[in-house]
Amino acid sequence: MGTLKGMLFNQFAGEGFNNLVEDLQQKYKPKKGRRFNHQNVTYEVGRPVLKDNTIEFEISCKIPQDEIKNPAAMKTYFSNIKKIINKGKRKPVSIEMENIVWDSKKDTEKERDYVKLLYQYPLDQLFDDKEVMKRYEQVTQGAYKEPLPDVPGIFTIPGKLTLAIVRETAKKICGEHIDSLINANKQVRR
Repeated sequence: MGTLKGMLFNQFAGEGFNNLVEDLQQKYKPKKGRRFNHQNVTYEVGRPVLKDNTIEFEISCKIPQDEIKNPAAMKTYFSNIKKIINKGKRKPVSIEMENIVWDSKKDTEKERDYVKLLYQYPLDQLFDDKEVMKRYEQVTQGAYKEPLPDVPGIFTIPGKLTLAIVRETAKKICGEHIDSLINANKQVRR
């Protein structure tokens, strides 16, 4: 079992991810669950998990099998995505090509290949003490316009502000990684 800090940070990171999924599904074509489709590629945002004092999450995209038919071309496509993603500022902990066999009606199987990226962020990278204090000053001066989260057991304004910042930061970080994956797909498909 994680610490109270870890559990609260995971809860608020999850809220940030949920907000991001809603935004992405409005911006692009929504799919079931936590997925959306953009330019014939399906993307998925996983849920955050608290692991060893870090927030861990996966994002993935389906390799466009309508365009790429043979296994060798799929591996090349994956390798090119991997190269582009690894050039980014924040690299994933792992990049894998995953094959999923899916049977929705129990009478047909659909085989799909995915690019799966795993990221980890230490809890302390999800907020900044200076930003908490800046916002606290705004609250005390009546200039802060956002509602503070109502969290049982968190009675201080800085504590509530910290959780609000964790939610915002998680959404921003995950959104940047999704944008990188979308851009990598665009580059490889050219």
